[in-house]
Amino acid sequence: MDIRIWTYILVGLSFGLYIGIAIWTRARSTGDFYVAGTGVPKIANGMATGADWMSAASFISMAGMISFMGRDGSVYLMGLTGGFVLLALLLAPYLRRFGKFTVPDFIGDRYASRTARLVAIACAILVSFTYIAGQMRGVGVVFSRFLEIPVEGGVVIGMVIVLFYSVLGGMKGITYTQVAQYCVLIFAYMVPAIFISLMLTGNPIPQFGLAADLKDGSAGLVENLDRLSQELGFAPYTSGTKPMTDVFAIALVLMVGTAGLPHVIVRFYTVKKVSDARGSAFWALLFIAILYTTAPAVSVFARTNLLQAVSNTAYVELPSWFKQWEKSGLIAWVDKDGDGTVRYDASGPAIEKHPGTTKVAPVFAPPSSKETRGASGERLLLNPPSASTNELYVDPDIIVLANPEIASLPAWVVGLVAAGGLAAALSTAAGLLLVISTSVAHDLVKRTLRPSLTEKGELALARLSAGVAVIIAGYFGVNPPGFVVQVVAFAFGLAASSFFPAIVLGIFSKRVNWQGAVSGMVAGMLFTLTYIWYFCFGFFGVQGDPSQYLFGISPEGIGSIGMLINFAVTLVVSRFTGKPSAEIEMLVERVRLPRAAFGDGDAGPTVH
Repeated sequence: MDIRIWTYILVGLSFGLYIGIAIWTRARSTGDFYVAGTGVPKIANGMATGADWMSAASFISMAGMISFMGRDGSVYLMGLTGGFVLLALLLAPYLRRFGKFTVPDFIGDRYASRTARLVAIACAILVSFTYIAGQMRGVGVVFSRFLEIPVEGGVVIGMVIVLFYSVLGGMKGITYTQVAQYCVLIFAYMVPAIFISLMLTGNPIPQFGLAADLKDGSAGLVENLDRLSQELGFAPYTSGTKPMTDVFAIALVLMVGTAGLPHVIVRFYTVKKVSDARGSAFWALLFIAILYTTAPAVSVFARTNLLQAVSNTAYVELPSWFKQWEKSGLIAWVDKDGDGTVRYDASGPAIEKHPGTTKVAPVFAPPSSKETRGASGERLLLNPPSASTNELYVDPDIIVLANPEIASLPAWVVGLVAAGGLAAALSTAAGLLLVISTSVAHDLVKRTLRPSLTEKGELALARLSAGVAVIIAGYFGVNPPGFVVQVVAFAFGLAASSFFPAIVLGIFSKRVNWQGAVSGMVAGMLFTLTYIWYFCFGFFGVQGDPSQYLFGISPEGIGSIGMLINFAVTLVVSRFTGKPSAEIEMLVERVRLPRAAFGDGDAGPTVH
């Protein structure tokens, strides 16, 4: 069977499994819908958290960015894994002891302020929609290639599937669906990695294969990639070019942004007690580490195979996978010198933006039955970049998905990777949709605007909110603001600059009041959002140049400065405004008490 048939079979089976689980675990109460009835075993919750955490950015885009960035790409590995440790040790147990469903719920009750709750709701929705844009793009990328349909059609299919099981099952359905999705995505990620490690180095363990010699004994794998890169004029793969301030800022944003992501935090409410929250974090980190320690090897395997298969090769001799991916609009060749051979060199970036757009993928001429082709048979572009002699344009989001084809692995492995990519994207999208629907139904309506709303009415409103949210998410999937991992980094920056200081100070400081928390969240979020928008999209036709970066920090890392602004504003405003009530101070004290002094459950009295 060919790749397309295997993809239909494996994707169809995985979707059938997800829908079956959603029906079996459908939510019958708000407790089931929001926190899965707080009865999820810690190992299952750790696996679900891993799937929720390892989004399309982790599965599809991260290894692709490392492939193109080399050593600089390791910032994503350091930041993301370090952030989970920070969340597990610093925040998760205390938030679980407080006993609230959502981050806006915690902020609203901790600061005893309706205004603080409303600001937190706005931040949660903004962060979630930014994050979900990356997931919907990931769904579109997978479908556009493997099912050979337009990206828009792939996004619509993903919207329908994720809407079905998230609306029907709520957190209960999502949790057990994510357990299945973790199994699918990790199997799909590891199988091709093991295959390619054996092919290149003879070592079946990808993490060890990364440091091994090539099978022919000519050189180490990484040393060989350095040599290939330099022969084409690129810097050695193991060298770094990013300013150290930017590397530090991005790593910090990913760490503290993790600790402020609402769809990850809510997972720690689905277990029975505080000790299970810590246990869930341990299992989640273990499950996540399997993929994250494999990603550097996958990036080196993919980059090596890509350079060997494409560079200085006549277009007519290119393998079939190149021409299939060419149809998706995520890889292209422009014959600038007219010799019919693919030139891939360092005279310009491998990825170039088109003037006046934020799009990075080549702009292809519209497909038709009489599609226009170039002299060598290549698909023509409407406005090919011309700033360099480099002729190859590759979107990093295809590297992991195309890797099995580049390495000539069996068709069933290619189909398995497609199923894994969809599992990664849909698992996180479902968690984010739940955050959005909960923010609207529970935090905004039930807790703020209409406290008399019945449980049945709240559940119906949550489902309706999820439906509206998935339509908006679909729009961002069709019109994404960048690569999957870039968009996710923006979401982390917004979470770091808004939620992290409010949560940390809310737990560890009795003196911080609602005026300080609100001022800090607004200041941090506005600064970060403005900076990202200016340098990525521009204002009134004026767009910032990288040479203007503040302290050399890119938009992906600017949330670290936004976080510091948030901390400073919060502490200063709190210092010059009234102290919180004695009841609030007692609540903070009780949340921080050890288990022996306060039991192993929730924090007790809730301040409204």
